[in-house]
Amino acid sequence: MQQVAVVTFDGFNELDSFIASALINRCRKDGLEAFITTPTPMITSMNGVEVTGQRPIEFAADADVVLIGSGIKTRDVVADDRLIAMLPLDPSRQLIGSQCSGALVLARLGLLAGMPACTDRTSRPFVEACGLTVLETPFHAEGNIATAGGCLASQYLATWIITRTLGVDAARAVLDYVAPVGENHETVERALHAIHTGQPAHH
Repeated sequence: MQQVAVVTFDGFNELDSFIASALINRCRKDGLEAFITTPTPMITSMNGVEVTGQRPIEFAADADVVLIGSGIKTRDVVADDRLIAMLPLDPSRQLIGSQCSGALVLARLGLLAGMPACTDRTSRPFVEACGLTVLETPFHAEGNIATAGGCLASQYLATWIITRTLGVDAARAVLDYVAPVGENHETVERALHAIHTGQPAHH
């Protein structure tokens, strides 16, 4: 079973953590499982929803895939050396993705050196202040690292993970199932197109 740590901090955005984890968990029977991974046993979303973490933050170091969700306190997270030290991520053996302000965490970990990033409008100036180029696109990946921008782009991050771990057919099946009725084809193709165009051609 390949395991995905959806790293979720206090003040998190529900769309980011829950869409990605819910889509990935539709692949449990195929050997891919996601867990809401938190620094404290209980965290509260930006809208006051209290959630009990499924795995402690230390789980991220061992997971096959790590997604860094976003929220209203991400700048506090990147300023917390103790918290950052609990995320010894390694792109040589892990797929690593960030959602919106999660790009700040990847930047703080030194994982975005030399590559542009995707993030949301609110986080953009802070990501640019890290010296990164921010793309006006929803998804970008290079090698084993991906960034997504805009809450609903979390479906693209999940699509990338499912495609990279289980193949494109598995991703198609999940997207087809969750798509709005009557919009199945467009939903599947839009997501696959986003991750395809968001990955530079290998030369």
